[in-house]
Amino acid sequence: MTLTNVERQELERRRHSRNGRADDARRARCILLLADGISWSRIRGQLRCGDSYIARWSQRFAAERLAGLYSRHCGQPATVLTPKLEAKILDWTRRGPQDGTTHWSTRRLSQALRVSHMMVARVWAKHGLKPHRLERYMASDDPDFERKAADVIGLYLNPPQHAAVFCVDEKTAIQALDRLDPVLPLSPGRAERHGFEYARHGTLSLYAAFNTRNGTVLGRTAERHTSAEFVAFLTELVAHQPHGQELHVILDNLSAHKTKLVEAFLHDHPTIRLHFTPTYSSWLNQVELWFAKVEREVIARGIFTSQQDLKRKLMRYIRQYNTRARPVKWKYADVRRRITPALPVTGH
Repeated sequence: MTLTNVERQELERRRHSRNGRADDARRARCILLLADGISWSRIRGQLRCGDSYIARWSQRFAAERLAGLYSRHCGQPATVLTPKLEAKILDWTRRGPQDGTTHWSTRRLSQALRVSHMMVARVWAKHGLKPHRLERYMASDDPDFERKAADVIGLYLNPPQHAAVFCVDEKTAIQALDRLDPVLPLSPGRAERHGFEYARHGTLSLYAAFNTRNGTVLGRTAERHTSAEFVAFLTELVAHQPHGQELHVILDNLSAHKTKLVEAFLHDHPTIRLHFTPTYSSWLNQVELWFAKVEREVIARGIFTSQQDLKRKLMRYIRQYNTRARPVKWKYADVRRRITPALPVTGH
């Protein structure tokens, strides 16, 4: 290693300085010894260092000369959450990672920002951020959305005094699945286990009418999902109500709900009024909440040996549910978001 006169003078100054840092003097001695042709083994003995130390500083000096001998400390990770750091964490969280992944985890973001992953977790919890969660939505393209939505919401918030309001829908293609392997029951430290193989025993459709006043459900199963079955269910619904009572039925825009057979039924039963939800707005139909309960509590983990067994278990669930039925506490937090307050609701 060859040194210029200026470099040697500066290194000698650092080596003999009484006011400088000891690590600066040690690095200067290392470079001077290398320049004098001293072997690495002798340098290790004199400086009490390892080969990695000699290699690191000789390479830096060769690349940057004297500028390469300055210490390069990365600094300590931040331990105090300041408003500036909190804003930085929020900004990085919303922008998302640039390494090909789709969302941040607390540890990956903490590594990128050089902070504690618990600090990131506290900021996320404070602001309600959950990057691992994903929710899907379907925007309604119904040009008459506001009028239809206001009509349905009006039935929930201000139902007619002498009429019944029902939310009606069908849960189609419920499979009667039977497990081929025995079910291993729940035990301490171990979840219930089902075999992967199953046998199919056909499907059923479940028609349900949810009473918005008291939360009770009228159910009916059918092997086929047709307009005739829908009319048969409406006929059963009318039979369970006092004679001549006005019925308001909230339902979706399925083609089976708008056939000539349905029109003929409505002509014969003038006390029934159908209220169609806007397209892609199943969230407005309260019976969908009840269907979600049926899926969780009966269907998802159910074992059904036949269609008749599936029907029996569904109807048993409905009977038990009606003994403890409760209405949905429906509210619309901010009508200014989608519903124009000036629009009239259902007139009754």
